Amino acid sequence: MTAPTGEGLPPVTRYVDLHMHSTASDGARAPEDVVAAAAAAGLSAIALTDHDTIAGVAAARAAAAPLGVRVITGVELSAYEGEREIHLLGLHLERPERIEGAMEEFRATRVSRAKEMVAKLNAIGIPVTFDAVLAAAGGGAVGRPHVARAVVDGGWALDPREVFDRFIGQGKPANVPKQRLELKDAIELVHDAGGLAIVAHPGPDFTRTRVERAVALGLDGLEVWHPSHSADEVRRLRALVDHFRLVASGGSDWHGATEGPRVIGGMKVPMTVLEAQTARLAERRAAPAVGGA
Repeated sequence: MTAPTGEGLPPVTRYVDLHMHSTASDGARAPEDVVAAAAAAGLSAIALTDHDTIAGVAAARAAAAPLGVRVITGVELSAYEGEREIHLLGLHLERPERIEGAMEEFRATRVSRAKEMVAKLNAIGIPVTFDAVLAAAGGGAVGRPHVARAVVDGGWALDPREVFDRFIGQGKPANVPKQRLELKDAIELVHDAGGLAIVAHPGPDFTRTRVERAVALGLDGLEVWHPSHSADEVRRLRALVDHFRLVASGGSDWHGATEGPRVIGGMKVPMTVLEAQTARLAERRAAPAVGGA
């Protein structure tokens, strides 16, 4: 008997994950380890989307080459629409040097914010140090998760969630607001770097009216598939993507978890989603410049 050739069988679906974090920001795994985990999970491509930095992309790409995993340059920015915070993914950044200055400023602001949180924690009897926060960050872009980790490591809370709920979350005694970046400006930063601007985990609060306003500012897409989205939410977001002729995206928002909803490879985002994004970028390049001949 001859071995089957595969003729007539349905094609094997390839999967991607377009929202992942490494130790370059608040992830638990080094960029090289993120790529190795992606390969082990059977992913064909990933986007490394660390907060306010692309510092991990070069190492991820070097590790990905022998594994056959494509690494897309990405970033996650925190922006505001009125008083509402929006996380914006910048994917396919072709000219990241164009926004490096802005990201450097954001990272500096993160450090100042963390120092202020430490001072507020000290004032309410939590003697955590800023050096402990830097140690938790491990050289990555400093964020609230590192403050939380330092507090837990010091024995003043059982887990990071308790730190957020009691001390550093919105309205809590050691909370410090983020630097304000308007959504319009965040979208322009991504576009200046040659990328697609996509709202991360929009959820039920991102209504049709809000999508319409964001589209008027130049928004390119919505993250349809995310661990926090229900099946009904996925259908609603897909309908909005179709109506406004946006691109869809999706990912696990992986920070290194080994169990729970945010595990690597758990979202099953098909390669066709990445192909549609690539096609949109090609359309943009082919479009004549405004005011051109």
